[in-house]
Amino acid sequence: MSIRVQVVYALPDCQTVIDVDCPRMTTVREAIRLSRICSRHVEIDLKKNEVGVYGCKQSLDYVLKDQERVEIYRSLTLSPTEARRLRAKSRQRAKHTKKT
Repeated sequence: MSIRVQVVYALPDCQTVIDVDCPRMTTVREAIRLSRICSRHVEIDLKKNEVGVYGCKQSLDYVLKDQERVEIYRSLTLSPTEARRLRAKSRQRAKHTKKT
């Protein structure tokens, strides 16, 4: 008997979603391998990229259930703190420019 899962990898401008039929007791690692998504996205490195199921981080050894969605997360280019700091700086600049 098999289960069906989705393996997903999202980029800023597109996402890849692959449906995979796999045996029961399949791990996240095995589902990713069966999806062959790493051949489409060579930048995926499972030693570096975190993975999750429906937005909850999981290990590569997590055993999947039928209809679950495996997500491969990209590394952040900016930390959330740095992004907020840059937005605040930009707003301050715009505010200062309007006054002068």
